[in-house]
Amino acid sequence: MDDLQWQVDTLGGVLPRLVDAIRDRGGLETLIQAAREREDWFCAAGAVQELCAAGTFGRAWAVVEPFASTGWQPAVRVGADVLMRWGRVDQALELARPEGPPENAVDASRDYAALLLRAGRVEEAIGALGPHLRSGRVLTALVEMTDGQGCDERVLELLAPIAEEFRRDPERPGVRDLWDVLPAQARVLERSGRVDEAIRLLGADVAARRHGVLNTVEFYAELLARRGRIVELRELADTHKHAAVHPYVRARESLGQAAEAEAYLRGLIAARHPGWYESMLMELLIRQGRFDDAIKAAEHTFDDLYDDNLLQGALSLLADQGQHDKAIGLTQGRSPEFLAENEDWLRSNRWWLMGESGRAREAIAEIEALSADEVDDRELTIAWLLAQDARVEEAIALLRSLPGKRAANDLAELLIHQGRFTEAIAAIPDVAAQRDEAGHGRTTRQESASSDNGHAHGDPWATPNTAPLE
Repeated sequence: MDDLQWQVDTLGGVLPRLVDAIRDRGGLETLIQAAREREDWFCAAGAVQELCAAGTFGRAWAVVEPFASTGWQPAVRVGADVLMRWGRVDQALELARPEGPPENAVDASRDYAALLLRAGRVEEAIGALGPHLRSGRVLTALVEMTDGQGCDERVLELLAPIAEEFRRDPERPGVRDLWDVLPAQARVLERSGRVDEAIRLLGADVAARRHGVLNTVEFYAELLARRGRIVELRELADTHKHAAVHPYVRARESLGQAAEAEAYLRGLIAARHPGWYESMLMELLIRQGRFDDAIKAAEHTFDDLYDDNLLQGALSLLADQGQHDKAIGLTQGRSPEFLAENEDWLRSNRWWLMGESGRAREAIAEIEALSADEVDDRELTIAWLLAQDARVEEAIALLRSLPGKRAANDLAELLIHQGRFTEAIAAIPDVAAQRDEAGHGRTTRQESASSDNGHAHGDPWATPNTAPLE
């Protein structure tokens, strides 16, 4: 169980995106083998997903059963799902029945209730969640699970006393964390056809500031947008800008009123209200295909040295729209002050954009013109660019010569794209090796930090200047 939890917490073993790539390319048997031989959870989960999609539930159960038998909740959840889909309802419920440690009770009860609902045992499912309704996760689960089950009035009966308790004294210890109940109640009211009541209650909560930091306001704004209540949404945006401006802009845009949304944002920018409305304006203009206008709206931030710099967002949004040359152009002409702080980052983005747009050889030439100590991850970047230039075998050879987890994952990805699934899995250290490497790296850094802090600085309370694990 410790190994399994470590895999989830650190994305250890075979990365989920690599598992998806193997599955999508027909490497199911390789995933099954890795699940069995390497005890790799992500490989097991990917294999089970593919086997269930094919209707081979017996094989899916054979893959997941060793993991589920540990009692580790994510594997229990997947295993019970397989059994339920296989038609073995009683066995699924027995597997999922909460019996683990108390700290696991909320997740286990939630999963058990979901299975009871699938078995048509609605009242039992609600009963399983009942003891945990003061958990925000369980409140959310109750609302999601019961959608379309014909039991909205029963759910509202359970939510009402919790909602009223929060409304009476939202700051009281033990109550302040229950603010999730307000949007949960409104959501059930909305889906049961009581839209005006949902808007009235949640509007009163927002007006009285009975909410979490922003989330209730955001939910209220989205509720108004879904229901076409543009006037009320505009009033909310005027008073709760950080939470409601974005839903208001998207609502106007969805109604074919992009010009009105643009004018509203430009008015906020001109009034210099707090908030990054230039970012919303840039996104709106890019969605409208007005790329030059979008750049013009945000370019005054591109040399800023603080958090309001929108250059990264502009590069990503333009690339998403296939506007790589425009994005590459923005990496040029930056101020000396900006380059002094961000040149490595800017080069990396430039070379990525060039690789994506068919200019990989040009990017490689730029890298090779610089000295080795001027480029972070030089060989990894060159290997990626080689692959972009269809020089895959050269990239594979280079990656095989490099140490580290990132090189192994990049190598595996290239091998997967060539259909060399077994070789790809073998290129990635197994869970035990990865844990050993992570532990060794942590010990080495702690020893180094202890030495530096104890001898070089003479301050036993100093925070160790340790680098993050790879």
